[in-house]
Amino acid sequence: MATIISASPLHPTRSVAALFAEFRAFWHAFAAKAFSTYRPELHYMRGPGPACRAKQMALSPAVQSMIADIRTAKAHKPS
Repeated sequence: MATIISASPLHPTRSVAALFAEFRAFWHAFAAKAFSTYRPELHYMRGPGPACRAKQMALSPAVQSMIADIRTAKAHKPS
């Protein structure tokens, strides 16, 4: 969670322009953090993707049948 802190406490001698600039900077930082479209969980890889599937589909039917035989043999292998 992000925290946005004011740069300095209110002081009676500060100009209106400085207060407005700080107010504007605060809301700009707030909007940038609150409405960010970046979602890191969407960028983590969760298993084989489309490139892996395309490579598997490019294999010849003979190789695909051998891979299927190996996988079934491993599945039926006694523990």
